[in-house]
Amino acid sequence: MLPTLRQLQYLKLLSEHGSFSRAAESAHVTQPTLSAGIQELEKILGAAVVDRARSGV
Repeated sequence: MLPTLRQLQYLKLLSEHGSFSRAAESAHVTQPTLSAGIQELEKILGAAVVDRARSGV
């Protein structure tokens, strides 16, 4: 299975904004929706794509 364009967009926004909540706001989705998209992307790729920390990603 290949990643969707939406999942790749979420990853791009996450890297630009540095937080799930700000990336979700920019994508006009809820934070749980964005988080689920990133988790599915990680599952597809078989690796973590973000380093989650309390201070941001």
